[in-house]
Amino acid sequence: MISFLKAKARELLGQRHERTLKIQKNIIISFLVKGGSALIGFILIPVTIHYVNPLQYGIWLTVSSIVLWMNNFDIGLSNGLRNKLAHSLALGEQENILKYISTTYAALFTIAIVIFILFYTAGFHVEWNRLLNVPVDALPNLWPILVVVLSCFCVQFFLQPINTILMASHQVYKVSFITLIGQIISLAIIYLLSLYTKGNLLTLVFVLAGVPVVVLFIANIYLFKTSLKTFKPKFKYIDVQNAKSLLSVGGTFFFLQIGGLIIYETDNIVITRIKTLGPEAVTRFNIAYKLFSAIVVVAFVIMTPYWSAITDAFAKKEFAWMKSSLKRMRQVWLLLSLGSLLLFICSRFIYKFWLGSDIVNEKWLSLSMAVYVIAYIFQLIYAYFQNGTGKIRIQLICVMVASCINIPLSIYWGRLYGLPGVVNANTIVTVFMNVLFYIQSLKILNQTARGVWFK
Repeated sequence: MISFLKAKARELLGQRHERTLKIQKNIIISFLVKGGSALIGFILIPVTIHYVNPLQYGIWLTVSSIVLWMNNFDIGLSNGLRNKLAHSLALGEQENILKYISTTYAALFTIAIVIFILFYTAGFHVEWNRLLNVPVDALPNLWPILVVVLSCFCVQFFLQPINTILMASHQVYKVSFITLIGQIISLAIIYLLSLYTKGNLLTLVFVLAGVPVVVLFIANIYLFKTSLKTFKPKFKYIDVQNAKSLLSVGGTFFFLQIGGLIIYETDNIVITRIKTLGPEAVTRFNIAYKLFSAIVVVAFVIMTPYWSAITDAFAKKEFAWMKSSLKRMRQVWLLLSLGSLLLFICSRFIYKFWLGSDIVNEKWLSLSMAVYVIAYIFQLIYAYFQNGTGKIRIQLICVMVASCINIPLSIYWGRLYGLPGVVNANTIVTVFMNVLFYIQSLKILNQTARGVWFK
């Protein structure tokens, strides 16, 4: 019976490439899981704001943005691991797989300890309330909150390669499932706290930062004992030479991550520092972003499996498959662009239904978000293609130039036009990068890339 159903499924889908079928499996399951995750995420925002208040929630978002920067101190090891694993899996190099995984875990453990010591030592002497423009009467001391977030981050930093292994081995949906479990538990705890306790930002931080770490820790133990048993890291496979190999790929990814953070993850800090906006505006900005990120989530679900699949195809020089895959992703982009515009049209009603208040009532902010999402999803297509092939020099140059422009432009337009100005600054630099990403990808597909276009 099972064989019959599989045969019928293949008949309905057509005789497609095995790689394509793996991608379809990941997309279908990820949609189900991500759908639940997105729903939990939407519910979590009003519950959290009700538990504390918009100002304190804005403080949490700003603090978590700062710590998110440290995630890139893995110097590109995670992305280097992803490409190396996908390549070794395609060629059946089992010993190399174990060396890459074991070395990555050892390196990230060392880096996590160094990060904690350095940040704790330096951060103790910083006036965080003044730096982040947080009123003392709203929160007398930010330092304990930062220490909790930092501690949780460092543990999560060391445990995160499990997600990379799942993505490289075409099990992206399991990454989404791990995230979903963490969100469900966080929502349940915060809801109960809102019913029976008084709002407390430090307690909120313990839940939102701590629960995902616990879930990720359990996932590491469970998966390495079951489906990923053959990938389990071991001390004897830790190899400095493999670290150098990972860094040869990951080093460029590291600078890409830093540039990407400057472009896309500094908005909360910029907004909180602009006197006419401040921490409360961070909440409005993130609510609008959360709404339109529903479109981005769909894009990630569909496009993420293609990264490792393209690495596999590029290693085997299957250019026809890569061309057809990019064509499918462009068709998805057109549909999602229409979805983004439709979401803008309905946004005013959605905000009221979702939050039960007029926290976000700026139509230009919503329109700016819709346009930004369209530009960003287009970039995802070609950035993932370049990441999969490992030809990321043009991407690095673009990101470095754009990161130098983004913050000054965000501050200038933020002061002139408010929150929409900050979003539009992101859109401008994204469009600039899109043009060059598109040109390079065509050259690689047509096998005419030379010089910097093939690095």
